[in-house]
Amino acid sequence: MTAVAEAKIKRKVLPSPVTGQEVVLVGVIAVLWAALAVSTPAFLTAGSIQPLLVATAPVALVGVAMTIVIITGGIDVSVGGAIMVCSVLTAKALVGTDGVSLGTAVLLSIAAGAVLGLVNGVLIAYGRVHAIIITFGTANLFMFLGLRIFGSGTVNGIPGTLAFFGRGPDGRTMGVPHAFLITVLVTAAVWWYLRHTAGGRHFYAIGGDPVAARLAGVRVQRRVLLAYVFTGVLVGLASCFVIAQGTSTLDQSVGSGKELAVIAAVVIGGTSIMGGRGSVLGTLLGALLVQSVASGVTQLGWRSQLSDLFVGIFIIVAVGADLLRARARRAR
Repeated sequence: MTAVAEAKIKRKVLPSPVTGQEVVLVGVIAVLWAALAVSTPAFLTAGSIQPLLVATAPVALVGVAMTIVIITGGIDVSVGGAIMVCSVLTAKALVGTDGVSLGTAVLLSIAAGAVLGLVNGVLIAYGRVHAIIITFGTANLFMFLGLRIFGSGTVNGIPGTLAFFGRGPDGRTMGVPHAFLITVLVTAAVWWYLRHTAGGRHFYAIGGDPVAARLAGVRVQRRVLLAYVFTGVLVGLASCFVIAQGTSTLDQSVGSGKELAVIAAVVIGGTSIMGGRGSVLGTLLGALLVQSVASGVTQLGWRSQLSDLFVGIFIIVAVGADLLRARARRAR
């Protein structure tokens, strides 16, 4: 790619450091936390905030990669099934005859996720079929594979090898859960990459206009493939967080509904479902808001369905705001 073409892409797609959506989300979370603190004083205690951050971590982590996927104009609805596969493989390795170490378990889960992401990436980037069709198909394939690995029951007797990512004392440093710290670090690294490198800006260019991006020298297929493989990698790491959150038993519901929570966090965070615009920082805030709503509904003793209602309202508002912004840009 020539320097002139790269400069044009940079001027066209480089997002602002902090978006208005992110500022609004910070305000909404602050107001929500204040309201919950008044209604249930226990909400702002360590015993409430720490589990909230632990629960936020896997959704936000997968959401970071999903943000890149959606920025390119794609989507991945197979992450729930992929989490099931990675989780059951890792759990069975942990309860094996000799067991495995923390590092080996994490690498195994990440490798499994990367393979699943590679399957999606190859089919989408080189098969020229829309991502929603491919990932809807692979979601069912991954679910079938996960159920076959599970067998007829659950995985029992999982040791505390992954306690470093869990809710207990071993999973925290200075009161902050390791899983959430890792998620924040990954979010910061991806934010920097998207904003300050040519490769990161190429993802925005692909989502804005893939034909123009290809003519400008962007290797569109390779970038799309990379986005889905990266999603698989973070799914693998998030699966370790999911295992560590639970008990010594892993059942077949693991990963169920996670794709909806992830996509909700990304959309609420301000990423345009039409591609070309988005921020991983907004996704982290969106995941925190979604989990705060779920936690608040539980602590207030309300019906759990109300959590889905509130999140649905947030999604509609976020999508509506995105459409209004798009209309305003076209009118200029």
